Amino acid sequence: MCRFLAYQGVPVFLEEFVSSPCHSLVHQSIHATEAKTGTNGDGFGLGWYGDRPEPGLYREIRPAWSDENLLSIARQVRSALFFAHVRAATGTASTRANCHPFSHGRWLFMHNGQIGGYAKVKRKLEALIPDALYGARTGTTDSEALFLIALSRIEAGMDPMTAMASALADAAALMAEASVREPLRFAAALSDGETIHAFRWSSDAKPPTLYHCEQADHVVIASEPVDERRDCWRAVPANACVVARGGRVEIRTLAVGMPLAA
Repeated sequence: MCRFLAYQGVPVFLEEFVSSPCHSLVHQSIHATEAKTGTNGDGFGLGWYGDRPEPGLYREIRPAWSDENLLSIARQVRSALFFAHVRAATGTASTRANCHPFSHGRWLFMHNGQIGGYAKVKRKLEALIPDALYGARTGTTDSEALFLIALSRIEAGMDPMTAMASALADAAALMAEASVREPLRFAAALSDGETIHAFRWSSDAKPPTLYHCEQADHVVIASEPVDERRDCWRAVPANACVVARGGRVEIRTLAVGMPLAA
């Protein structure tokens, strides 16, 4: 499973969370403690908002621990909202196009988890991406497909939480139709540059880990705590959505309609 981190608050240099802390995301790329495997070396990515409405993006297929450019960028770039992700591939190729975060327009998205039996549902899942957005699909992951499906529904007027819940429900329905017995596990973050929606959900009782830490001037949402401030870090409840805006957090129930078992 992948590891990720999302930050929203006063502008800081990315290194304050990506590379400097004792259990930073770079450290987690080789020594994760709450994932199936300790190594997440199938690429990494940064996405950050600056003076333009669309985010900047840096993605690479090298392991995060061995990329000196990542450390330099994290040291020099300051942002009030940014994403960082280290990847452990789950069946799709290790290419730059498959590295997270994914972006389109002003939106950023990253994911930890997988759609069980993805090969059996990939074609029908991609058919849910409307033509207007299908050209934006540059990779082959289930993550990017879910992002574009949800984004199409946001553009049609849904709020981000409802759009993501409906995309997950449709994916689960396709899995049931294909008699897939593997679970759909989903921890993810989505942002328009002002608000972060982070999700923790699964079709079984084992959703990927997700935590949040709320301070006076910022909020961090991460797969694992990045430092030793254990009094701050709180586990996000299963089947929940964290909404972070203006340095504050709201926890909402993520209601995903589940199909009957095939």
